[in-house]
Amino acid sequence: MKIPAILLLTGCLFYTGAVAQTAQPPVQTVIPLGGNAWVNEPATISDEGLTGWSDAASIPAVYFRVSKAQPVRLLLKARVPEGESSISVSAAATTITKEVTNTAYDTIPIGTFNITAPGYVKVTLRGIRKTGAVYAQVSDLIIQLPQPDSDLVFVKPGSSFYYGRRGPSVHLRYDVPEAVKPAVKYFYSEINVPAQMDVTGSYFMAGGFREGYFGMQVNSASERRILFSVWSPFNTNDPKAIPDSMKIVLIKKGKSVHANDFGNEGAGGQSFMLYPWQAGKSYGFLVCAQPDPVKNATVFTAYFKDIAAGKWWLVASFSRPQTSSYLNGLYSFVENFIPDNGDQTRMAYFTHQWVAGPDGRWQPITRATLSVDATAKGNYRKDYAGGMLHGELYMKNGGFFNNFVPPGQTFRKTQYGAAPAVPLQHLPQQ
Repeated sequence: MKIPAILLLTGCLFYTGAVAQTAQPPVQTVIPLGGNAWVNEPATISDEGLTGWSDAASIPAVYFRVSKAQPVRLLLKARVPEGESSISVSAAATTITKEVTNTAYDTIPIGTFNITAPGYVKVTLRGIRKTGAVYAQVSDLIIQLPQPDSDLVFVKPGSSFYYGRRGPSVHLRYDVPEAVKPAVKYFYSEINVPAQMDVTGSYFMAGGFREGYFGMQVNSASERRILFSVWSPFNTNDPKAIPDSMKIVLIKKGKSVHANDFGNEGAGGQSFMLYPWQAGKSYGFLVCAQPDPVKNATVFTAYFKDIAAGKWWLVASFSRPQTSSYLNGLYSFVENFIPDNGDQTRMAYFTHQWVAGPDGRWQPITRATLSVDATAKGNYRKDYAGGMLHGELYMKNGGFFNNFVPPGQTFRKTQYGAAPAVPLQHLPQQ
């Protein structure tokens, strides 16, 4: 029997509509705890994930960032080596408790959490009850989204969990006035770290140049340093591999300054002095360059000033071979060098940037461009910022804040005050 064309068309329309109404499978993403989680002792986070979770006071936290609001279903890849446990999972003002009994790693569904705004999501785990030695071992957080998120941010599997957990570094790259650019002999700048922003593991670098860098660090709860380093022209991370002809040579240093070689991030000469600098106070940093065309070498010297005390210190002078130039590529940065503190925010104001040529006539730096490191460029972290705040240049990173500032922007200072009172002819020589 011949079927009327109208019936064929109707059947096609009905079928097509049924396909359109079929539910789409959720978009699943695996977030490794090794690069995206933090926990207080005695539990630890390694590249393999959460281990040693024996104490209820250890509270693991996992972070990821979404670009739009939507419900998210959470699952954990976890196991209990022995016994059974009860744990809770909290996110977005919701807490779900789950029993864990599997001794081999398995995917454990937790539940759905309603994310109401774009930004970072913090997932917190808590140990409720256990019969074995630990509450659980957890390798991954798995998220399922009903709609794809084109800008889902976290430290990806296969990337460096070490640098991912350290967090993004941010830089301000300075535009040198044309009148001084051919021969920048002196670069002066100041740093002020606000209260509670002096997190252990922070390096606030004030005086960076093409061949080295100079700033202040928080090395522990009881130790702070003023650090000045110069890279060797020999490309290596091992200072022992540098030929004698390309080694950085110490010319002089302050009485209380330690000097040695350094490696792992390039290699060269490093110096530091222990100094109890304080949050909320401003400190001055002066870098000088004296090229010697005959020897094809340049001596770089760093001086530090406690502004409140009105006192200058010599940090060190290093001679760099195969270099005969004044200061180039001036910049500052903020970084964290302790991965376990990558979940904390640090911030500093960078003020009073001035440069001078051999004649000692100071010119203000009024423009700076924000840039970021590979961790930020790879879209592994978006907790970084920089620019102008309260009329001063600033930088901020870590801690999973949401108001990040896209890099590549240039910021201009309209007020820069008086030139620095630097006694160039009477700076300390030891």
